[in-house]
Amino acid sequence: MDQVAQVAPVLPIRPRAERRRSDLALFLRSRRERITPDDVGMPPGPRRRTPGLRREEVAQLAGVGVTWYTWLEQGRPINASPQVLDAVARTLRLGPAEREHLYRLADTPQPHPAADEETTGIPADIRTILDGLDPLPAALVNARSDVLSFNATFAALVPCLANAPVSERNSIWFTFTAPPVCNPIVNSEELAAEHAGIFRYRYSQHLGEPEWQEFVHRLCAASPEFARLWASHDVVPPRPCNKIFRYPGIADIATRSTNLELSYQPGTRVIVYTPINDESRAGIAWLREHPDAATTRHEH
Repeated sequence: MDQVAQVAPVLPIRPRAERRRSDLALFLRSRRERITPDDVGMPPGPRRRTPGLRREEVAQLAGVGVTWYTWLEQGRPINASPQVLDAVARTLRLGPAEREHLYRLADTPQPHPAADEETTGIPADIRTILDGLDPLPAALVNARSDVLSFNATFAALVPCLANAPVSERNSIWFTFTAPPVCNPIVNSEELAAEHAGIFRYRYSQHLGEPEWQEFVHRLCAASPEFARLWASHDVVPPRPCNKIFRYPGIADIATRSTNLELSYQPGTRVIVYTPINDESRAGIAWLREHPDAATTRHEH
């Protein structure tokens, strides 16, 4: 008698949205169960069947409806605003990674912190890395191209950015709005399309975030060239590129910019400018010793 092969049953693949809602339900329940009434200053009340807070207690502390929170924890397809998710995250005492995870499971864009908020939280190890990279110019930049920190050689090579107010210290804004006489990168025009495409690549990971939308709107209004390139909808993945700096009195400084992305904060990266030849290396060293040489003095 022929033996019948034993074939494992093929399990149906759940749609991605359904899996995400299921994971959301499990995640919220696990976070709720680790918090006791005593942790939040509530009386223990009658005997509890499960550890941690009840759903109605989480809803009360977060200031949301009991039915709404119950549906959220059950993984039902409901809409959740950032404000409400923030209230739930605070009530459940979620850390930064857990909060980001909550937003992803809820399929809600996470608000992006302002540049000033990020600048105040530069990890000490990143500051040490930036300083340790000297004499190579290096800067810490977030996904939106806000320059958060930099070393002394970067300040000497690109003082126009280093000396700008924190709220205006943005590399892509500078690229498309600085008058030619202020922009030391002589190949900016040939890099413009690539810069816009890379920015759209990063923008696509922050769709719906008001800060990003407002930034793009302002940049399109300030730069017709950026508006034209943005309208093309071209997308370019991040990659190294060559930038050539020109200052009076010294030879052109040719560099290769490399992005080293931080694994724990996607989009935030350390950008290192490596001189391509000995002449460029010498030029960077000279600027390091004469930091005022690259500071433009003119009116426009």
